[in-house]
Amino acid sequence: MKPLFNYVTVGCTLLLCSQLSFAQGIKVPAPSPGQTIKQDFALSSVEVNYSRPAVKGRTIMGDLVPYDKVWRTGANGATTITFGEDVSFGGTPVKAGKYGLLSIPGASQWTIILTKSLDVTNPAAYKPENDVARVKVDAQQLPFSIENFMIVFDNITSSTMQMELIWDKTAVAVKISADIDGKIAADIDAAMKGEKKPYFQAASYYLETNRDLKQALTWMDAALKENPTAFYMYYLKARIQAKAGDKKGAKATAETGIEQAKVAKNDDYVALNQKLIATL
Repeated sequence: MKPLFNYVTVGCTLLLCSQLSFAQGIKVPAPSPGQTIKQDFALSSVEVNYSRPAVKGRTIMGDLVPYDKVWRTGANGATTITFGEDVSFGGTPVKAGKYGLLSIPGASQWTIILTKSLDVTNPAAYKPENDVARVKVDAQQLPFSIENFMIVFDNITSSTMQMELIWDKTAVAVKISADIDGKIAADIDAAMKGEKKPYFQAASYYLETNRDLKQALTWMDAALKENPTAFYMYYLKARIQAKAGDKKGAKATAETGIEQAKVAKNDDYVALNQKLIATL
């Protein structure tokens, strides 16, 4: 007769294996689902990885998220942000790379922190000596509640944007900027020495960044000489002329643009040129 403990051991082993198999075979939704957002910005991009806890009827700021304590700025794992190029984060220069994104919420003001630590999930793990940037921003009170915590980018231009942290009835924003003018200007100068000159792109950049409009017009004339049926180029040239104060020239160019757009059966540029003429 076999010892009883052998049967007990075998039975427990089978039960444990059954439970493990059951546990491994089930997947349930995360209570604070993760999100990755990637925003094209300047000459690269900015990417944030974080989790989105929900209000669920709870008091958030000053309670679930205590005031004056380090918060991982999300739920579950650590929140991280990756910059594809050097930026200014709330006025502080930051090198391209990946950082932890932390915050210290307050009733009227928050401190937003970039840290070299990528694994901070509770205040005890925070090390001030690893700070890369600390930015104080005012907290805005919303007239409505946002159920899930969210990080978004808004007010995006070619070299500036805002990163906004929003949850329940509170929102804060940090300005991010990139110094790209010098690099683009150098790239334009270098490209103009090559065989294929980027006349249209260079003129467009000069218009959008309030640079030398006379030079931009010279480039547009060269671009249209190479491609006289490019209806979209006439619209850009008309915009440059209008900004330079040459309303008569802008109107004539826009009218040519309308003719070329009709030939190309592009109603969008017909309308754009018509609206531009109306503003003159």
